Amino acid sequence: MADLAQLTAWRDALMAARYQGVRTVEYDGKRVTYASDAEMAAALADLNRQINGTTARIAVVRIQSSKGL
Repeated sequence: MADLAQLTAWRDALMAARYQGVRTVEYDGKRVTYASDAEMAAALADLNRQINGTTARIAVVRIQSSKGL
């Protein structure tokens, strides 16, 4: 799996291409051509899900203790 920096770079490149109306994205010497904007949106959603999965934090910590009695 890619690290957070790489996922973020891929997402930024894909977003820039999408906003420019270009369906071909080049990154690290690789070229990907998307068939439609919906396909690009699905790729962006997947990247965002992976990024959010790597940065998820624990929101609540519950501690239970006992005196042993």
